[in-house]
Amino acid sequence: MTFTEAVSSALSKYVVFSGRASRSEYWWFVLFNIIVSIVAAGIDAALGIQAIGALVSLALLLPGIGVGVRRLHDIDKSGWWLLIAFIPLIGFIALIYFFVQPSQPGDNRFGPPPA
Repeated sequence: MTFTEAVSSALSKYVVFSGRASRSEYWWFVLFNIIVSIVAAGIDAALGIQAIGALVSLALLLPGIGVGVRRLHDIDKSGWWLLIAFIPLIGFIALIYFFVQPSQPGDNRFGPPPA
């Protein structure tokens, strides 16, 4: 999946918490999120406000959660595992480990493999 396909897919499925997301879809969306956040921070610094960054974070929150849940589904884990992020440091490390795992081949309980 290319960068534009991944971003388009994640943003179009912003409240879809079922199905599966490939590893490339997830990581391309993370890169997009980082780039947009850096640009928003630059605009905020230039204008001397912090509204743009806050709006961008709020706008990308649901798509980020959605693609994270679908990525966990791709490795046959429940989306509730995303809540492990609330455990300081260990939760973040566990999620990174989950997110870098290869996709489960074939169908799983969350549906067919992502296209």
